[in-house]
Amino acid sequence: MDMPVQFYLLIVVAIIVVALIFWAISSYNGLVALRNRFKNAFAQIDVQLQRRHDLIPNIVETAKGFMKHERETLVAVTEARNVAATAAKAARENPADAAAIGKLGAAESRLGAALSRLLFVSESYPNLKSDAHMSRVLEELSSTENKISFARQAYNDAVTIYNTSRESFPTTIIAGMFNFQAAQMLELQNPEAREAVKVSF
Repeated sequence: MDMPVQFYLLIVVAIIVVALIFWAISSYNGLVALRNRFKNAFAQIDVQLQRRHDLIPNIVETAKGFMKHERETLVAVTEARNVAATAAKAARENPADAAAIGKLGAAESRLGAALSRLLFVSESYPNLKSDAHMSRVLEELSSTENKISFARQAYNDAVTIYNTSRESFPTTIIAGMFNFQAAQMLELQNPEAREAVKVSF
């Protein structure tokens, strides 16, 4: 006895539905994995930024002893460091928040420019340049700047992969349904701060 056409049609529909469910689950899990990857990459940047922020008070305190007439420069570095530390805390709480990452990029750009200014001005103080403690702290800062640069590149790569997947059809359907927001790359907005702070003592 022949099976009715409706039965075969029902089987085909059931297979299509099951395939769509598996595809949706796979797409969702893929987006979650990519989002976690860029969050983890941000955590690597955060460690280095924290190290940078911790080194700056040592630099400012050491410089104070030699640069008595550069109070404005030292205050600018301290203020920029505090703003950057606050922005880093907000970004740490939610690396998927594009606005927080944008503010962090702007704050770190400002800090980089202030540090560059301090290092430029310090060239006029030979005793500061020859100070052993200052040399050691600046060497640590230089190493940290390099690590920040590499970590930022890894983070931006992870963000690009996530955003590309999120925007690709048909995954964009799942991204929209489950509110997967676009991630923000960490960009330095000040042209002078695009390069790592140059430390030469």
